[in-house]
Amino acid sequence: MDNRALTRAFRLAASLMELHDENPFKIRAYEGTAATLERLELPVADMDRTGLPDRTGLSKTAAAKVAEMLDTGTFEELRKLLEITPPGVVEMLSIKGIGPKKIRVLWRELGVESPEQLREAAERDEVSKLKGFGQKTQETILAALEFNQESQGKVLYPQAETLAEDLATRLREALRTDTVAVAGEVRRRLEIVEMVVLVAATAQPWQAHELLNQLTGLTPDVQRSGPFAWRGTATASGVQVEVQLVSKENFVNQLFLLSAAEAHLSEPLAQPSGRFASLRQLLKQETFYQEKSIYEKAGLHYVEPELREGLGELALAQAGQLPDLLEEADLRGSLHNHSTYSDGNHTLRQMAEFLRDKGYEYLGICDHSQAAHYANGLNPERVRQQQREIDQLNQDLAPFRIFKGIESDILGDGSLDYAPAVLESFDFIVASVHSNLRMDERKATERLLRAIANPYTTMLGHPTGRLLLRREGYPINHKAVIDACAQHNVIIEINSNPWRLDLDWRWVRYALDQGVKLSINPDAHHTDGYADMRYGVMMGRKGGLTKDMTFNALTAAQMATYFAERKATITPPLEYKDSLFG
Repeated sequence: MDNRALTRAFRLAASLMELHDENPFKIRAYEGTAATLERLELPVADMDRTGLPDRTGLSKTAAAKVAEMLDTGTFEELRKLLEITPPGVVEMLSIKGIGPKKIRVLWRELGVESPEQLREAAERDEVSKLKGFGQKTQETILAALEFNQESQGKVLYPQAETLAEDLATRLREALRTDTVAVAGEVRRRLEIVEMVVLVAATAQPWQAHELLNQLTGLTPDVQRSGPFAWRGTATASGVQVEVQLVSKENFVNQLFLLSAAEAHLSEPLAQPSGRFASLRQLLKQETFYQEKSIYEKAGLHYVEPELREGLGELALAQAGQLPDLLEEADLRGSLHNHSTYSDGNHTLRQMAEFLRDKGYEYLGICDHSQAAHYANGLNPERVRQQQREIDQLNQDLAPFRIFKGIESDILGDGSLDYAPAVLESFDFIVASVHSNLRMDERKATERLLRAIANPYTTMLGHPTGRLLLRREGYPINHKAVIDACAQHNVIIEINSNPWRLDLDWRWVRYALDQGVKLSINPDAHHTDGYADMRYGVMMGRKGGLTKDMTFNALTAAQMATYFAERKATITPPLEYKDSLFG
């Protein structure tokens, strides 16, 4: 049981206590325990149980509950709370837009004990009539329920990748072969995965069936399976799992068919052969032993799996114009990261030294601005304090460089947090929306356009504010936003946190066509968060991102020059038009 599982358990206990109208002081104590666990750097499970209070900072009472959780999988208070709460009500706690207090009202006054019953009550217009709800809250609940329904059976890429790689390893061992590969949406690096697909070459397919049927965490679907295809679901997430069992001779053909979107396989070739007019037809006629040979036979340059979406890549392959895709090794530093100055888990020095020791040249620190009270945003005095520390660290850690940044909130009117005198003290500014997320397209777009036009804005952070499988982003006119970034020389981040991956990869090519550079930003709140840059690189590659168009592929010296030259062009005071939309 890792720290995140412990944190979730204590947060759940706090929510259940609030649901049952328990003592507010006890609720805050559980929330405090969760917050402490979230900040810890070392795995609590590896610590000696008797030393938990000293090593974690937890009280003896809280440490005892943590120890009980580690040893038994739960603790008494949580077990009792779950016993007196219907499972459907517990499930309702995950619905965005309503907290435990409102769920208590729905449960006690309407008798709602599941998301399904809540949907029925809202559709009958019963929810809006409750005190403290109203029509707007009812609409929000219905939208959240619809989103949750659409998200069922889907997982984020990292979870799907872990499952797929684990199954591939087990199949290689059981079948005693290396001819096992991950295919499907995982191989194409889709941000949300609905089916985990593998291909395995074997002359004894029943061995694979025996292994998969016995694996804990998988639920077989006998009716949908067959001698040469095992199908089922991952029990915990509900994501579908399919393992195609093929002969060694047919392995590459089947892997290719299952590693490309239908549009890629069926798209008419520019110069079709008399025998085949698409890649799918070609695969029906010949057996291949390398994927590159398939493209060569079709007169095409090799297309990387993540590009096989049927979005014009075959025309580029025909013309020899496929991009030289970005690699993780091309990144020279990490921008948009947080420290303990705001809501991060590690100090500024720890964040810098960790990144330096990984071989990077620079860190861009972007703690939250003062409007983000919930995230301990920095007031001007704390900005000065942090910048003094950065000056000292830059002397201590040279040639490694820390650039002075801030994640400035884009306020409701599109202005940036802080006065110009504070804004000009930073090397660069990431402008992001964090509040008042319920906007229509016009309002959201205009808010972003005003921020982009601000000469202090260096970079636009997570443009839509989405959290994949948790909440939809606010709708924006992507073309208008990207065009404005091109006009004002503003970089757009691909926020690499797997929950965000925003800018969406489907808009990367348009941004590149407009000459807008992209930055692979982990939005790291912990040293482990730097690893998320890997997912940002994947999304960039799906959109055709190259090293030349990646902002943080610049060296530290190049980055310093860029920031200095850009700041030199800023001439306050700032003036804006009343409306920049459209």
